[in-house]
Amino acid sequence: MLMSQGRPARLLYMANGFRVLAQGDHVVCAKTSNPIPLESLRYWSVAKQEAYSTAEIAAHAAVEE
Repeated sequence: MLMSQGRPARLLYMANGFRVLAQGDHVVCAKTSNPIPLESLRYWSVAKQEAYSTAEIAAHAAVEE
């Protein structure tokens, strides 16, 4: 896992979780471009396959559809 430190992960977002497709220690918020550590990732869109750093950002993204 040391090789993945500082690298973004590639994930498949599913309804009840996500699957790691490429190892990394974070993903990038689709709206703010802030890194989100995988252990803190709580919000994403299955349809858009995007991660969000907060519930508020996720709600705004859902309204934009």
